[in-house]
Amino acid sequence: MTNRFLVAGLAAIGLLSSTLALAEVTDPANPAQIFSEAPAIVADAVATPVPVEPAVQFSPAPAALPAPQEDADPADTLAELVAEADIDPSLDAETRCLATTVYYESRSESLAGQLAVAHVVLARARSGRFPTSLCGVVTQPGQFSFVRGGRLPDGPTNATQWRTAQAIAQIAQEGSWENPVRGALYFHAARVSPNWNHQRVTRIGGHIFYR
Repeated sequence: MTNRFLVAGLAAIGLLSSTLALAEVTDPANPAQIFSEAPAIVADAVATPVPVEPAVQFSPAPAALPAPQEDADPADTLAELVAEADIDPSLDAETRCLATTVYYESRSESLAGQLAVAHVVLARARSGRFPTSLCGVVTQPGQFSFVRGGRLPDGPTNATQWRTAQAIAQIAQEGSWENPVRGALYFHAARVSPNWNHQRVTRIGGHIFYR
């Protein structure tokens, strides 16, 4: 009998302890306390934030490129190019020698014929077979009949033709118009027949050109 009462008493004490423990966990004054005993996996789920997709990044639009600048309309004819040429009143020595050759050798020829004469002088200076300067080519003995004693004649007398010769000299040096006698190193008046052993290139006006 005594043992029964002892067991019953112990059971009552255990029940009372469990009740007090439950009341302590669910204390209304501290409702968050109930989560302190939650399983670890639940706590992890609550603490882990939901992944958020990163916002799409947009690159700024490139700055607008400036509109291309249009070049001035090129001359349609050699005559236009000659008329538009900006002649420097103080010609350098090389350009003066070239213009003088154009004037005395071909001022009565067409513009193409004058340009051809200018290109022959330029081609000689670049060939390695003649003097390397334009003045050297022009004043070389026995090459041009208007040269006397290695000296150029006095200034041209016709202002209009002299301006044209200067313009042709500049155009030839700049290469701003196609060379009509590419490769030519020699020319002579069509009225004579020197019987040269050179390959003929073409005839322009009163001159025949050879390479």
